[in-house]
Amino acid sequence: MLGDLLPIALLGGVCGLDTVSFPQAMLARPLVAATLAGMLVGHPEHGVFAGAALELVALETLPVGASRYPEWGSAAVIGGAIFAAQATPHLGSLTVAVLGSLFIAWLGGWSMVKLRQRNAAWAARHRGGLDAGARGTVIGLQLAGLTADLLRGVLLTAAGYLVLAPLEPAVVARWSMSELSSRAVLVAVAAAVAFGAIWKMLHTTKATRWIFLVGLVAGLLSVAAA
Repeated sequence: MLGDLLPIALLGGVCGLDTVSFPQAMLARPLVAATLAGMLVGHPEHGVFAGAALELVALETLPVGASRYPEWGSAAVIGGAIFAAQATPHLGSLTVAVLGSLFIAWLGGWSMVKLRQRNAAWAARHRGGLDAGARGTVIGLQLAGLTADLLRGVLLTAAGYLVLAPLEPAVVARWSMSELSSRAVLVAVAAAVAFGAIWKMLHTTKATRWIFLVGLVAGLLSVAAA
C-alpha cells in the first residue's frame, strides 16, 4: 500500500488541481481519474468500474461561480485505486470504494472553500500591488494559489488513501449482502442521481433533448460495434 501512496497522491493532486485551477482538461472527471488510478495499481478495468459509478453521481454537480460542490478528482483517484488494488474484487468492495469516495469528495469540496478563503486573504495583503497592476504581484498570487491547490489535492488524496485502503478490506470482510444485491443497489442509486441531473436539463431546453438523444444513439452504436 505504501509503495503506491506517492504516485496515487501525486495523481490526486493533479486531478484536484484540474477541477478548477489548471489545466481544466477533464482529468478530474471521475471516469478519467479513477481509470488512471487503476492503471497505477495494475488493474485499469477495475478503475473504470469505480469511475463509471462515480461519474453517474458527479453528473449532478454544476461547478459554476462561487457555489460549493464536491471535489471529484482526488476522490475518484482514491476510489479507483482502492477498488483496483484487488486482483479479484470481493463482495461489496465496489460499494465500499464508492461510498468512501463520496465522503472524500465532500471533504474535498470543503477544502476548496477554505483554500479560496486563504487566496482572498493573500490577495488582501497585496492589495497595493494589485491596484497598481504590478505584474510580479499578479503572477506571484497566481502561482501561490496553483501551488496551494496542488498541495491540497496531494495531502487530501494521501490522507484519504491511507485511511480507506486498509479500511475497505476490513469492512468487506464483514459484508453480508450478496454481490448481485450490492451492485444492484449501487447502480440504482447512481442511476437515479444521474437521471435527476439529466432531467433538469432536458425539461428546460428543447435543444438539449436532441443533443442528448444524438449522444445516446452514438454511444449505443459504439458499444454495439465494440
